[in-house]
Amino acid sequence: MFEQIKHNMETIAGVSIYPILSLLIFFFFFVGLAIWVVSYKKEKIEELSQIPLDDKIKV
Repeated sequence: MFEQIKHNMETIAGVSIYPILSLLIFFFFFVGLAIWVVSYKKEKIEELSQIPLDDKIKV
């Protein structure tokens, strides 16, 4: 089955751009996510971490 897929993919012109494009999309997504996590305010993280311990039910 994989030989058929490999053969079909090799015969498509310009198919080599898709692995590069997918790698770049995932790379920039994870770099952006890492920047967002590192720059998140510590006070907000503390507030969010206390939500499971809060006795008040917010509706």
